[in-house]
Amino acid sequence: MSGPDQQVAALPRAPLLGFAAGSLGMGVWVTVPGLLLLYFLTDVLAVTPWLAGLALLLPKVADVLLHPWIGHRCDVEQARRGDRRRLLLLGCALPVAFAALFAVPGGLSGAPAAAWVALAFVAGNLLFAAYQVPYLATPADLRIGYHERTRLMAFRMVVLTLGILVSGLLAPLLAGGDTATRAGYQRMGMLLAVGMLAAMLVGVAGIARLRRTAAAPTAGHTGGWRALGAALRDRQFRWLVAAYLAMSTTTHLVLAGVPYYAEYELGRPGLTTVLVAAFVAPALLVTPGWLAVARRVGKQRALLVAQGAFAVGSLVLAVGRPAGLAVLVAAVAVLGVAFAGMQLLPFAMVPDVIRAGTGAAGTYTGVWTATEATGAALGPWAYALCLAAGGFVASAAGQSVVQPDSALAAIRWGFGLLPAAAMLLAVLLQRRYTLDGAARAADRPVGAAH
Repeated sequence: MSGPDQQVAALPRAPLLGFAAGSLGMGVWVTVPGLLLLYFLTDVLAVTPWLAGLALLLPKVADVLLHPWIGHRCDVEQARRGDRRRLLLLGCALPVAFAALFAVPGGLSGAPAAAWVALAFVAGNLLFAAYQVPYLATPADLRIGYHERTRLMAFRMVVLTLGILVSGLLAPLLAGGDTATRAGYQRMGMLLAVGMLAAMLVGVAGIARLRRTAAAPTAGHTGGWRALGAALRDRQFRWLVAAYLAMSTTTHLVLAGVPYYAEYELGRPGLTTVLVAAFVAPALLVTPGWLAVARRVGKQRALLVAQGAFAVGSLVLAVGRPAGLAVLVAAVAVLGVAFAGMQLLPFAMVPDVIRAGTGAAGTYTGVWTATEATGAALGPWAYALCLAAGGFVASAAGQSVVQPDSALAAIRWGFGLLPAAAMLLAVLLQRRYTLDGAARAADRPVGAAH
């Protein structure tokens, strides 16, 4: 048996799979609200686009404070109890908030309906943070090296992708497809919530098994403002966070735009599931490929390739219907291949930064997940602003409206040109990150000096 400071070369497959299973539940939360909530507000609950965007943005603003605070509590739990289990179990209440998001009382529409969704979103974001922060702190808590951290996150990425794919395909169908109703959305929310709970509990058990196999000695960090300040002063972390904010904003913008692009640009609402599948499914196949590329050239170079590919694919989508359906679906698949890399590689780089920093894993992770949550809000909000600028007309379920040409143009450009511009910004920011070579060369045990 290895000593307390001896690095574990490879984690056993069974606990890896248990850990990764927790991402199934998280995949539902990061996908379904991003995919359907803006459309649910504007085309089912008759909420005007600017108010719908605001209802999704304001709850996420609170995350900027909530996630770092939960990161601090996460480090306190680690220092006092030797694990982060209590926060994980609290986060398992997330499915209740998810179901409430789509269970808007029948008498509410317009602004009151937006307020209901916003309140449920606040509760859900808090519970999601309680689960996500300690979950993503796990790689930094283990006695594993540079490449094994990437392997651990690759398992997580494949299962997360499965959760994104299944929920992204099932959610529109469960809601009623082309004839979605309030009752359909409520049924969808309740059914997916049950699956979320089961997956999240398996994830808690998987983390416990990983810790028994390869837990690092508790470093005694308790987070707080000092640890938060250290994380924010970490130059490498700042550039990585800034680039990931641009990436997260872009991918969530694309998800929010899928139902509009399918209905108004392609003229077939049912294509929503096709586009979601083309965006997400490639990750199930190409994640091992990104793992191999990262082993060969490093995570940083691989990530820059993924970002560039996403920008190119977005420009094709800006062409719209004249490009032809096959070309557009292929462009979305290119985005999906790039998305797989952008989900695997940054998350595998964060533990490298933590290892080279203060060691307050929860605090670093809290800032990271706050960034992800901010991007998840900014993406739909940016797309909602595009719709509002184009004069998009909101409607209730079953109501038919004719959109002006300016709205149709905004739908197309917001789905193509805006993501390309945002991803170009991500590339410029990512190039400032320079830790990868040193982290790859060091690959030292947790107990070694930094």
